[in-house]
Amino acid sequence: MKKILYTLALAVTFWSCKTGSAGSAKSNIVEVNINLTDVKDDKVLVTVTPPAIKTDEIIYSIPKTVPGTYSTDNYGKYSEDFKAFDAKGNALTVKRLDDNSWSISGAKKLSKITYLVNDTFDTEKGTGFGNDDIFSPAGTNIDAGKNFMVNTHGFVGYFQDKLEVPYKVTITHPETLWGATSMTDEDASKTSDVFTISRYAILVENPIMYSKPDYTTFNVNGMDILIAVYSPTGKFTAESITPEMKTMMTAQKNFLGKVNSTKKYTVLLYLSSMAKDDAHGFGALEHPTATTVVLPESMPKEKLVESMKDVVSHEFFHIVTPLTIHSKEIQYFDYNAPKMSEHLWMYEGVTEYFANLFQINQGLIDEAEFYTRIADKIEQAKGLNDTMSFTLMSKNVLEQPYKDQYLNVYQKGALIGMCIDIIIREKSNGERGILDLMHKLSNEYGVEKPFNDSELFAKITSLTYPEVGEFLNKYVAGTTPIPYDFYLAKVGVTKATEKKAGNPFIKGQTPFITVDKATKEIAVRPDSESIEFYKNLNLKGGDKILAVNNKSYNLDNIYDLVTESENWKENDPITLKVKRGGKEETIKGTVKLPYEQAETFKATDASKEKLKNAWLKG
Repeated sequence: MKKILYTLALAVTFWSCKTGSAGSAKSNIVEVNINLTDVKDDKVLVTVTPPAIKTDEIIYSIPKTVPGTYSTDNYGKYSEDFKAFDAKGNALTVKRLDDNSWSISGAKKLSKITYLVNDTFDTEKGTGFGNDDIFSPAGTNIDAGKNFMVNTHGFVGYFQDKLEVPYKVTITHPETLWGATSMTDEDASKTSDVFTISRYAILVENPIMYSKPDYTTFNVNGMDILIAVYSPTGKFTAESITPEMKTMMTAQKNFLGKVNSTKKYTVLLYLSSMAKDDAHGFGALEHPTATTVVLPESMPKEKLVESMKDVVSHEFFHIVTPLTIHSKEIQYFDYNAPKMSEHLWMYEGVTEYFANLFQINQGLIDEAEFYTRIADKIEQAKGLNDTMSFTLMSKNVLEQPYKDQYLNVYQKGALIGMCIDIIIREKSNGERGILDLMHKLSNEYGVEKPFNDSELFAKITSLTYPEVGEFLNKYVAGTTPIPYDFYLAKVGVTKATEKKAGNPFIKGQTPFITVDKATKEIAVRPDSESIEFYKNLNLKGGDKILAVNNKSYNLDNIYDLVTESENWKENDPITLKVKRGGKEETIKGTVKLPYEQAETFKATDASKEKLKNAWLKG
């Protein structure tokens, strides 16, 4: 999973039907029908025909948590009107046990169950981060005739002790909508798709997005790639982003080499309108052969492609871990009483490290950019608890105070991966690195052979060097902050400073503008007058910014203003319409961006250049 914290948080700051036959109930298969054709009150009917049941009572559950999300989401609370019937259509007694589970009495006679599913996008509060919303890429969307985001865990559940039973899922849908997925449709009909899946866990890992067909396909080193896009206004198409995606995914396959043998991979991109009833949680969620991505449609193309590279590259590298290398907690995942693994440093951290390392390795970015990214991660990690044991946090990530530290998997987690990489490079005279370690772990374990959490450090040490084991025990399991300078110095890299341009409207989580609650107008904060952007244009505290470069702005599209300003260059011409003292006036001038000195790193020790090159290019 990769979450992106966009500056939309700024706005918050301002406001201080087919069914199986009766006979099929005795077969050892779960048959499911999801009706996307007859949507009523923004709800979808799901009908489930059970396998043979030999107990008087059975429990049907929809997941509380799914792999890759590290949060308690209670998908079952979006289902209602749950009913159970025998073969003659008589209702059986149903008792709702909690948000996610229902108990059915007289289960030996059970012929089918039905329930209605609401979507999660409608319920998001607006920031998509730092609250209890379901992370949008793991959520569901029901927009009749336009788009259905079918993350299957939000629509389909499982019977107690029947997780290993095969599923046959039939989805009826309007002829105008096409389902993008890595699964194979076994039905030639244009209004019905049929998927046969070996067990529930495989179904959960196969999302489907229904929308007007907009997709591209290409092959990268033996892997078939499908890119599908839903853009509500048609601003973006799959074709418009495919060249960049193909370049990136080709580089990823080259970087991974023999570690990956996936034959098909699907990228589902949902672009949000940013309306109140639309998705607001931006980022992506990984699956073995797919990733779901949610981003705002208002992004400029340059930023959209940059974000796609960031989140999709991260999700793609999850092919290595945890999808290939993982613990028993993941292999035997309990969807309603999950036990979490200690090793988020590897699942998310090493994955995030690879998502950056492959770009310098394959020539997509230069050294300066790579060092800036490392420096940014160190800076962001400082804002989190640097003395909390990473393994303890991982094991308890669903609970406080550990839950609030989850974001550190993308910062300190990636830096842990970097330090291990450097140690292995140094000890092997540049011959091996952390990718070699992941190759070895993949051979040792693999998709169907999990490891024991408590044994992983010893196994890694045996495959590498004692120094790696010492690092893991002291800095990952332990509470000692990592001395990043010490490890970077091993490859001849030391601290430096660089002049860095900032955003004219926000610095971190501190905005330079505010909003008039009554009018929704954007106003300059009085304490922003001395900032170069405002000073150069002679903007004063209290000035209302009505339009920039002939585009009107207020609270409703303030996100557009912030994101579009990220493309502004120094000395670009700019025209603003402002209201000052109740009177409107036009101000013309040039963009002067706020700059600050930021920490970065540079290669300064020529004697370590061979090792540095092995680290970055090996």
